[in-house]
Amino acid sequence: MSVRELVVLGTASQVPTRHRNHNGYLLRWDGEGILFDPGEGTQRQMLRAGVAAHDLNRICVTHFHGDHCLGLAGVIQRVNLDRVPHEVTAHYPLSGAHFFERLRYATAYRETVELTQAPVDTDGVLATTPAYTLEARKLSHPVESYGYRLVEPDGRRMLPDRLAAHGVTGPDVGRVQRDGAVGGVRLEDVSEVRRGQRFAFVMDTRLCEGVQALADGCDMLVIESTFLDEDEELAVEHGHLTAGQAARVAKEAGVRHLVLTHFSQRYPDPDAFERAARAAGFEGALTVAHDLLRVPVPKRR
Repeated sequence: MSVRELVVLGTASQVPTRHRNHNGYLLRWDGEGILFDPGEGTQRQMLRAGVAAHDLNRICVTHFHGDHCLGLAGVIQRVNLDRVPHEVTAHYPLSGAHFFERLRYATAYRETVELTQAPVDTDGVLATTPAYTLEARKLSHPVESYGYRLVEPDGRRMLPDRLAAHGVTGPDVGRVQRDGAVGGVRLEDVSEVRRGQRFAFVMDTRLCEGVQALADGCDMLVIESTFLDEDEELAVEHGHLTAGQAARVAKEAGVRHLVLTHFSQRYPDPDAFERAARAAGFEGALTVAHDLLRVPVPKRR
């Protein structure tokens, strides 16, 4: 059975706290796992969450501030220690390639796994698989940062009433799906487009075009909300978003499930982020993330 869910490994910005680890997020997408922004302590959080190195197919780093990448060394070494049998691909800003190499080879270990590097230096498609297309968009932060977006290809949904009206039954249903037509009946005559699901991951950034492009039409948007709205000036100064800004982006983009994360330690009440998001007018499903939480990707409409 296919599983599509977000496993939250850490939610703290800048420094870990007693209750929040550095960043770390695993997206389970059917049979693949995409690890985003493994901060310090991610390997241990994976153990606590029941995530194995074998679950990882891609590692996506938005930028090279420590709370988003210091866990790379441990994760990469664990992938090799466990002899993961498949290729693992790493995406990260090309301008930070020297940081990636330092973290990859921070200590001595035996390399047993093919780690493919596919750095990002412009907006566009990074990878295309039968299950999804992975895209990147540049964000606005003091160091170069990219957000990631996963788009499932559109499919077709067969419509029983139209199949019956055209007399398509039994094995002919499979044939029209496979061949596009059977007996003069076209696939589009007996089906409709089933929109592919969309997921976006947006970390450290100010408001910018990249944020809007990544969020557009997403079923799930995971987005930083480091500050509350009363500290918007600080957010702009340091290249971050407030909970209200993130919520307005989600509302305008038609996001179905908004996941807020990357919280400053200055705020002791997590519920304040939900109140700010609702005050900004977002009415969809809303999750204020905490460590080890699992969030299912919404089912198709």
